[in-house]
Amino acid sequence: QVQLVESGGGLVQAGGSLRLSCAASGSILRINTMGWYRQAPGKQRELVAAHTSGGSTNYADSVKGRFTISRDNAKNTVYLQMNSLKPEDTAVYYCNAHLTIWTGVRMEDYVSWGQGTQVTVSS
Repeated sequence: QVQLVESGGGLVQAGGSLRLSCAASGSILRINTMGWYRQAPGKQRELVAAHTSGGSTNYADSVKGRFTISRDNAKNTVYLQMNSLKPEDTAVYYCNAHLTIWTGVRMEDYVSWGQGTQVTVSS
C-alpha cells in the first residue's frame, strides 16, 4: 500500500558529502513524521534524524551540525544532507515514515520502511 524508495547512497572519502532522498508513494492521506535511521554491522539500528509534519526536527548527537534533514511535502519526499562525513557514519541508511493511509475501507496509521541504502565513508 505504501512504498518508500531511497536513493543517494554510495562511497565517499572522509570529509565528503552525500545527499540521500526518500520518496513515499501509495494510498497516503497524510505523512506525519519522516526520518532516517542507520544500522552499522554488529550494531543496533539507530535514529539519525527525523522531521515532523509540523516542521520540527531532531538529530542524533553524533550527527548534529553535520547532517540536515529536510522535506518536500508536495513530493512526499524527505532528504538527508550529510556533510563532513566520518568513517563511523558508515552504515545502511533506512528511510522511515509514520503515515495515515486509506486501506480502501478506512483510515489507518501505518509505519513504512525503505529498503536501505549503503553509505560507506573511507578514511
